[in-house]
Amino acid sequence: MTDIQKKLFEMQDLSYRDFHSRLMPETDKEKVIGVRTPELRKYAKQLYGTPEADKFLSQLPHKYYEEDNLHAFLIEQINDYGEIIAKLDEFLPYIDNWATCDMMKPKIFKKHLPKLKEKCFEWLDSPHTYAVRFGIVMLMTHFLDDEFDISIPEKISQIRSEEYYIKMAVAWYFATALAKRYDETIPFIKNNKLDLWTHNKAIQKAKESYRIRQEHKDFLNTMKI
Repeated sequence: MTDIQKKLFEMQDLSYRDFHSRLMPETDKEKVIGVRTPELRKYAKQLYGTPEADKFLSQLPHKYYEEDNLHAFLIEQINDYGEIIAKLDEFLPYIDNWATCDMMKPKIFKKHLPKLKEKCFEWLDSPHTYAVRFGIVMLMTHFLDDEFDISIPEKISQIRSEEYYIKMAVAWYFATALAKRYDETIPFIKNNKLDLWTHNKAIQKAKESYRIRQEHKDFLNTMKI
């Protein structure tokens, strides 16, 4: 067992492991140690910039779910855009669950949005499930407000995949886009731009949103197929 693994087991909470494992049915429970996210983020801040952290980032794949999350939290702290993209390209193919993918949100991306958009488009074309999902989540996070660009929902609407967590990400994106950019987004629903399952799931998630007006929800209900 490595020193980092020993540290992670020192922070283990078995009741949390049991609870969190149920949220990730695709992940073997034996892979989950059971470390709460605030504790893991705190450890990542302590570890970042040390030779031990540099060595850890070069050792893929990892054995435990929390090692993957620690890897994600170390990447988040990188302040050089080129370096962070290189580290992500190394790491994304090894992610095997939605939680690790969705919790990784580097703050430096806000300073490089034009380059980030093009990189996200590259990730959307990746053969790796969670590289695609990460690209969708980043586009949803950074490009539905002032930086909105219609080419983004156009690109995402063209995704066709049998992977559940990609389809869910597309539905999540369009439900959020309907909440934030209804007028620009509703044509994608009206014109059936999404595959059938994702179309209906996006409508379902939009109807569950507190940010969408009731009249818009009523109209969306008529769009279910």
